Amino acid sequence: MGLDKPYLDIPGTTIFDTDQAAIGYHLNMFAMSLRDASNRERFKDDERAFLDEWPMTEDQKQAVMDRDLNRILELGGNIYFCAKIGAVDGQNYVEIVSSMTENNADEHRQMMIDGGRSPEGNRYVHEWEDGGPAARKARGEN
Repeated sequence: MGLDKPYLDIPGTTIFDTDQAAIGYHLNMFAMSLRDASNRERFKDDERAFLDEWPMTEDQKQAVMDRDLNRILELGGNIYFCAKIGAVDGQNYVEIVSSMTENNADEHRQMMIDGGRSPEGNRYVHEWEDGGPAARKARGEN
């Protein structure tokens, strides 16, 4: 019997729990390898060849090549480890996390200075009329 995970009802949020850690182990180890300058150079020289050295899923490798951080997190990535991917591209942390939102880096920075997003109307997936994006995704609708 699995653990109760009420946090799965939080819209737009991927919680890095033990299940995510297990799924993303090799993805996160790849990301952490980018701390080493020689690995960063090898990755920049031939991303696919470097990624193929890691026993990651094809979806994980594609998400890295696409720089789709939301997908990387869905596939087990830890944001603090995966931020190293954006750093290889010369991005700072605000630029990296804003790529996961509808805002550009300046808008994202200002939103955070102003107190962040309002929680109104975005509390729980089960409160949404149609279940929201998470429910549609679970039903295979996009």
